[in-house]
This record gives sequence, structure tokens and C-alpha cells, in this order.
Amino acid sequence: MGKYAQISDYLQRFLDDEVRKTGIKRVVVGLSGGLDSAVVAVIAHKTFKDDLLCVKMPSQYSSQSSLDDADALCRDFSMKAITASIEPMLRAYEELNPNMDNLRKGNFSSRMRMSTLFDISARENALVLGTSNKSELMLGYGTLYGDLSSAVNPIGDLYKSEVYELADYLGVTRSIIDKAPSADLWDGQSDEDDLGYTYAQLDEALKLYVEDRLSKEEIVEKGIDSKMLDMIIGRIFRNHFKRKMPVIAKLTSRTINHDFNYPRDITL
Repeated sequence: MGKYAQISDYLQRFLDDEVRKTGIKRVVVGLSGGLDSAVVAVIAHKTFKDDLLCVKMPSQYSSQSSLDDADALCRDFSMKAITASIEPMLRAYEELNPNMDNLRKGNFSSRMRMSTLFDISARENALVLGTSNKSELMLGYGTLYGDLSSAVNPIGDLYKSEVYELADYLGVTRSIIDKAPSADLWDGQSDEDDLGYTYAQLDEALKLYVEDRLSKEEIVEKGIDSKMLDMIIGRIFRNHFKRKMPVIAKLTSRTINHDFNYPRDITL
């Protein structure tokens, strides 16, 4: 069995275990037409079949190609999908705040999508699956209480370059794999333009720093651009708070996340 066959098999068993031990049988995924949500949706469909619901949440900034790609994926894999546009909410908020820059628009859009998705999950008695990959999580390239939110995340330990390879193994719609990554948060938004480097460049350095635990000097000796590496290391530590639960001030003998720590799935 090849690497990505093993990963796919493991992630299906992981999802089945983590979801069903909560007593919930259904899951929802926000489907953007991008790579990460496509991979999560396909793996979830292999696991839950018709107990998966894909939710498309376009805004006025969504490209038609992304919507078409999401539709094509659902057709290719016979996945159930609905559309819940965030455009009315976003337009109303922009009218109240006409001087919003792109960062604020992007964060607000991301949080509106996640609010919508969690509300649908409550209606459907389902769990929200996360779609953030390891590259994004390490760099803090995501919105707190927006796209970083979920109940279970199957791809959070896969770098973006690995998600591409997994998508290819799974047979994800080719147009999704081939297009430039973008969250469609504002007109012309591009992930790699925002970060300043390609995911291939970033992942090469991230793996050396995070997985191999090499020093900055050792990584630069391997030919990695020092300016990019400084940016990566800075983002890892500056955005660490996004990867943690909110810090609680300790006042009693047993404080949540300090010394009152049980496994997530503990039962009586």
C-alpha cells in the first residue's frame, strides 16, 4: 500500500472514530471549490457517505470558477450539497463599515462562513470538519473563530504540498488541483501572494524547521532563503495563540487547561 493510500485509509478510520464516539453520525464541510475543502470532503464522503453534507457559502467576492469547481466535485463524487450565501450579511456589514480594508473584509467573511456552518451543523445534528492544513496552521494563515474553527480536523498534520499529492491520489477534480490557491476573501486574493512565497518553498523550509528541528543556520546552509526563513519563524511564534485554547487565569486548585486535563472523549 502506497503512502497516500495509507494516509487516506488512516484518515477515514480517524474520522469515523472521532465523530461516532461523540454519539453524532453526521458531518458538514464548508466547500469553497479549493483544494483543502475538496480533499476533506472526499475523505469524509468515503467515510460517511450520505451522512456528509457539503455547504457552499459564496459571497460577492467568490469567483465563478470556484463555484463551478465545487459543483463539479459534488457531481464527480455524488456528494450532497447546499448553498448558503453570506453575501447579504457581508453587504449589510460593509454598508455599516464603508472603510473596511481587505484584511477586515476577509476576517469577517471567514467568521460569517463559520457561523453559518456551525448553525447548519446544529440544524443537522452534525459535526463541523476542519479544512486547515499544517502549512496554514504553523504560519497562522487563517482567521481565529473563522476557518480555523472546527470540531475535528483530518488534514491539520499534512503540509499543503502533501495535500496536493493526497488530492491527486483521491482523484479530486483536476481543475481544483491545478488552480492557484485562493480563499476568495476579496477581489483578486491569492494565498501565495499574501505569503510572498509558494507553498512548495514554504513547506521545504517548514519541514526542516518543524520536523527536522534544524537551527536557522543549518537551514540556511541547505540553500533556504534567510529572509523567507525569518518570516516563517516569526509567524510561527507570533501566531502561536491561534493554535491554543484561550488562556484562563488560574485562581483555584484545578483550572481548565492547567491541571484539570482529561481526554476530549472522556466518559463517566
